[in-house]
Amino acid sequence: MSEPIVGRLILEDGAEFQGTIFGNPASVAGEVVFTTGMVGYSETVTDPSFRGQIVVFTYPLIGNYGVPGDETDETGLPKWFESVSPHAAGVVVANLSHDASHWSAKRSFHEYLAASGVCGITGVDTRTLTQRLRSGGSILGKIVVDGADVPFDDPNKRNLVAEVSVREPRDYGADGPRVVLIDTGVKTNIIRQLVVAGARVRRVPWDHDFYGEPFDGLFIGNGPGDPKMADKTIERLRRAIADRIPTFGICLGHQLLALAAGADTYKLKFGHRSQNQPCVEIGTNRCYITSQNHGFAVNGDTLPEGWRQWFVNANDGTNEGIRHEYKPIRSVQFHPEAAPGPRDTLDLFHRFLEMIG
Repeated sequence: MSEPIVGRLILEDGAEFQGTIFGNPASVAGEVVFTTGMVGYSETVTDPSFRGQIVVFTYPLIGNYGVPGDETDETGLPKWFESVSPHAAGVVVANLSHDASHWSAKRSFHEYLAASGVCGITGVDTRTLTQRLRSGGSILGKIVVDGADVPFDDPNKRNLVAEVSVREPRDYGADGPRVVLIDTGVKTNIIRQLVVAGARVRRVPWDHDFYGEPFDGLFIGNGPGDPKMADKTIERLRRAIADRIPTFGICLGHQLLALAAGADTYKLKFGHRSQNQPCVEIGTNRCYITSQNHGFAVNGDTLPEGWRQWFVNANDGTNEGIRHEYKPIRSVQFHPEAAPGPRDTLDLFHRFLEMIG
């Protein structure tokens, strides 16, 4: 066995956490955030919403069921991941399991991150670290390997959407309503669930002018960073609202739709990154358990005339969904497609297609 490599997680406020490096042994910087999910680390690190972030897993043992292979499904999408490669800048865990036990495991988490160029650090007191992030909020940080220092880097100052979006249109599904999916960092399971629901999906770049193409509905998925950076997407959505095009948004797509409608967004103290966020549907008072991954939110008090809050978070009262009073336009902050997490709201994909008619 090779000698363990000692590393440090250094926060911008000066706090340091020592541990052992795994994955790719190269120093990295980003925004330090935490996620409380017990499972789904493979989906988490490949979620484009984590672009530029150092992800702290609060669950104390990570890697015990390994990482599956690179198989694709019938649509040509990665079967086990939310994109073809990881987007997280780094990973922080309390205890890393080197013994993978699962029928689908093809490699360890360490081996997967090493091959993908992602640095991780284990042996960190993630409880203390998470309490610090909860009290002070998300903060810039860096994983320093063998004293090879790197400067702090704020990913939210970049247009992360442009970094993760496809460069050319791609098509999925053979039949059904024609749905243009604006790729602002969309997870593969959102595309998959649209196809399963019966849509013919055309995935286009974030700044693509799709109005010259025939389509029946518009969908905006998740993605990373500050929604106000995706100005060209917001411009396209303003026209969609004016033209009353059946439109649905998820996560970042929800925030972009709200901005296009005239509402405002803001940065949360430490975000919602978990698989057990309770959301109440206004009007029915039904509470759904949802999967979430976002650091920004919509200010529900800034919604203009004609718009209503659709869902609210039962924990902190933040906005979780909006809808237009008479136009076929809606969006949610949470992830109905899960991956990972509960599928309590999976029917929203079918409800979107019903809006198209």
